[in-house]
Amino acid sequence: MQNEIIIKNLEDLDRAAGEFLEKTAGHRIIAFFAPMGAGKTTFTAAICRRLGVGDAVCSPTFTIVNEYLATDGQPVYHFDFYRINTPSEAMDIGFYDYIDSGNLCLIEWPENIGSLLPEETLAVKISVNPDGSRTVSWSEADTEA
Repeated sequence: MQNEIIIKNLEDLDRAAGEFLEKTAGHRIIAFFAPMGAGKTTFTAAICRRLGVGDAVCSPTFTIVNEYLATDGQPVYHFDFYRINTPSEAMDIGFYDYIDSGNLCLIEWPENIGSLLPEETLAVKISVNPDGSRTVSWSEADTEA
């Protein structure tokens, strides 16, 4: 089943993030496939706001992973593998410990560690539309976007 959410503009982010969380409930490993500048970190920040994360959400480009605490007390792990050159570099940070934790893992630039993504990973594509809006799409049966 193909799913799609249109984000009209920045003011529409929180609504879209709430709808996304509702429609993807139960998925714990979510990989965002999108070109540079498409809004992966911006959408991740909106998701975290909807989860009640009080910390500022920013791209963990240099730290590779940031940990946030949701209002329910559960950690949310935010990965950015943009600077990862080989899957073994992700292993060096204990990637499997994070994804095996049962907590929400939001992954940017997953294509850089593709072979490490578990089968249950929800692959989400963010596309930039000609009018500047964004389309967030995924299929429940897909393992790659």
